[in-house]
Amino acid sequence: MLVPADPVKAFVDYPDTPVANADDGPLSGLTFAVKDIFDVAGYPTGCGNPDKRAESGPAERNAPVVQTLLDAGARFVGKTHTAELAFSLDGTNTHYGTPINPAAPDRVPGGSSSGSAAAVAAGLVDFALGSDTGGSVRGPASFCGIIGLRPTYGRIAIGGTMPLAESLDTVGWFTRDIDTYDRVGAVLLGDDAEGPALSRMIVADDAFACLLGDEPAAALRPVVEQLAALSDGRESVTLAPEGLEAWQAVFRTTQGFEAWRHHGPWIEGSKPRLMDAVRGRFEAGSRVSQSDYEAAAANRASIRERIHGILGDDGFIVLPTFPTIAPPLKSDDAALEAFRSRALSMMCTAGLAGVPQLSLPMAIVDGCPLGLSLIGPPGRDRALIALARRLLDAV
Repeated sequence: MLVPADPVKAFVDYPDTPVANADDGPLSGLTFAVKDIFDVAGYPTGCGNPDKRAESGPAERNAPVVQTLLDAGARFVGKTHTAELAFSLDGTNTHYGTPINPAAPDRVPGGSSSGSAAAVAAGLVDFALGSDTGGSVRGPASFCGIIGLRPTYGRIAIGGTMPLAESLDTVGWFTRDIDTYDRVGAVLLGDDAEGPALSRMIVADDAFACLLGDEPAAALRPVVEQLAALSDGRESVTLAPEGLEAWQAVFRTTQGFEAWRHHGPWIEGSKPRLMDAVRGRFEAGSRVSQSDYEAAAANRASIRERIHGILGDDGFIVLPTFPTIAPPLKSDDAALEAFRSRALSMMCTAGLAGVPQLSLPMAIVDGCPLGLSLIGPPGRDRALIALARRLLDAV
């Protein structure tokens, strides 16, 4: 790492290799870190697994998104830890140790972009790259009290990156403040699709029903009311008439099949060391049939149509990012898996529909952060960031 110290254990212990950046540009003066599933020239791409790291020689070139940031003048300072093979929402890693959550040191940082979120929350970098397949930017943002976006699917180039589930994988980033977030977004996102301001607020009743206990709902309620005051009215909707658990099943089928399709041959051939929870997820993926996958794809098309219809061109959906605050570090695998299942029911909507979702640090429960999310129409990521600015300025 090219930072003086790493008190939250966010960075991978690679030898320092300077990476050239432009002398001037829209991101000059900003430092950034990169999740260790993105290629950075001169560095291995270890993906949170020691056997994958041992097989990975130094990358010959930067992932396109990394190169875009360097060309814009941002300075790279190191690669950050990821949950193993990016297949986790809690961020724990028994191979390398779990990064410390600066906002709640006795709780998990969130995964799989755990190191990137920790580095930003601790003030070690101005921003950091992560990836989001099932919630790996939005979740750590909620747990660590920072800002994180899952962008419109396909909007940011994801080449030079370890795939997990290619029809769900996206590139995201973290910052502590909205000004820096918008500054990075202007570079990575370019111009939005045309459309009116996002002014029609839609409250996802079934997502709010997934909150655990009364305290998270009470903490988020004033923020929702403030957002309503900034909007042209307020609607409520049940996102999934058949139940969010049914949508989660579509998500898990899709993710599991694609994850095994990519990583299965390596797992079977190389017999890598894998954490028990991660091995179990891949084994579940290995049992998904082609016909199951195709049926999920048909259901997914219906979900996409429904969400796009709810949003229209001026709507935004409000929902909690996660069911509650970060689980304690001492939680066992069963407790973390139960949390993951409930969380995926809340987070699968944006991935299945291919729409942007932005998590904002809007509440505190028991001294720990809890995020509120905004979902916008496809291609309106920067409009979503602009709406977030209005909200943050108002509270």
